Amino acid sequence: MEYRNTSRNVQAVDTKRDAGYIALRKTDCFPAHRPIMKFSLFLHMERYDAQTPHRQLFDELTELVQIAEKGGFETAWVGEHHAMEFTIAPNPFINLSYLAARTERIRLGTGTVIAPFWHPIRLAGEAGMVDVASNGRLDLGIARGAYSFEYERLLPGLDAFGAGARMRELVPALQNLFKGDYAHQGEFWSWPSTTPVPRPIQQPNPPMWLAARDPNSHEFAVRNGCHVQVTSLAAGDGEVVNLMDRFNAACKANPDVPRPQIMMLMHTFVGADAAEVDAAVADLSRFYCYFSKWFKNERPVKQGFIEPLTEADIASFPQYTPEQIRKNLVIGQPGDVIARLKQYEELGFDQYSFWLDSNMSFERKRRSLELFIADVMPAFDAR
Repeated sequence: MEYRNTSRNVQAVDTKRDAGYIALRKTDCFPAHRPIMKFSLFLHMERYDAQTPHRQLFDELTELVQIAEKGGFETAWVGEHHAMEFTIAPNPFINLSYLAARTERIRLGTGTVIAPFWHPIRLAGEAGMVDVASNGRLDLGIARGAYSFEYERLLPGLDAFGAGARMRELVPALQNLFKGDYAHQGEFWSWPSTTPVPRPIQQPNPPMWLAARDPNSHEFAVRNGCHVQVTSLAAGDGEVVNLMDRFNAACKANPDVPRPQIMMLMHTFVGADAAEVDAAVADLSRFYCYFSKWFKNERPVKQGFIEPLTEADIASFPQYTPEQIRKNLVIGQPGDVIARLKQYEELGFDQYSFWLDSNMSFERKRRSLELFIADVMPAFDAR
C-alpha cells in the first residue's frame, strides 16, 4: 500500500504494516517547513465505578499534568463532555484555571470546547479570564462535537451538520469579539456592539485550534488562521497520512495565509516489557468498544454509567480487536514508540498529543507517562 503526499514531495510506503509504521522515502526534496515536533498531554477524569471518589480523580489529573510539565511537555489539553462518567469534563475552563495555579510553564488548552453549546460572548469572556489566570498560557481548542448522546440532551434535534454550521459562525465571531466593540447578526446568534472582558493577555487572542477531519474542516481552519487538531482514532497510519494530506491541501489552497500548526492526537502507551504492553493493548481494545457505544448513543445509561458490554458486544467490533489496536495505536516499549513517532515528525506534525484516557489505573497511566518522559522524549531533544 502506498500513499503519496505531493504537496510535501514525500512518498510514504507502508512497508511494515503489521507493526503499524509509516516508512518514509525522500523524493527530490523536503519542503522548507520541517517542524521540531513538540509533545502535549490530552486527558480527562474518567470513572468506571461508583466507588471511586471524583475528588481522587481530580487530584490524579492534576498530578499527571504536573508530571508532564516537569518532563517538558508543551501543553496539557482538557476537553468538554457532559453527563457521562466515561469522560468527566463539563467545563474545561474550570480544570484549566485550577491547573494554572498549580503549574508555572506548561500551556493549558481546551481540547476542545463544543461550539454549539457556547454563546460566543460567554466563550470569549471565559477564555480571556483563563488566559489572565494562567498569565498568557491558554490555547483555545474548538470543535463541533461528536457525541449524539450530548446533542440529544443539550440541544435536542442537533446533528453533526448543524453543529458544524454553528462552529463556522462562532469562530470568526469569536475572533472579532476579541478585537472589541463587535456587533453580530448571524443565523444562530445576534448581539449589539460588545467587548468581552477580561481581555486576554495574548493579543489579539489566545492561539485558536480547530478539530478537523474532512477536507472542508481543514480548509475552514486554515482560511480562518486557526491551528488544526486531528486524530486518526484507531484507524491506523493510512488515516494519519490522509489527515496530513488534507491539511497540506488546505494550506496550498490558501497561500496567503501563514501556515498554521497541526497536532496529531493518539492513544499512547509506553511499557517497560512485553507484559505491560500486552495489558495496555487489551485495555485500549476494550476502551474503544465502549467509546463507540457512547459515540453512537446505542446503550442505556444510568447514573452516568453506560450499561456494561457483553463479550458478544466486544466481539462485534473487529476494528478494535487487540491485534488491530496494537497495529493502529502508538503502544510499545520505548524503542518501538520512538520509531513510530519519528515517522510522524517526518510527515510534518508540529505537535504530538499523548492521549491518556484508557480505563487504566492511575498508577499505570503515571508509569507510562514517566517512561515516555525518561526513555522516549530524549530521542527528540538533540534536534
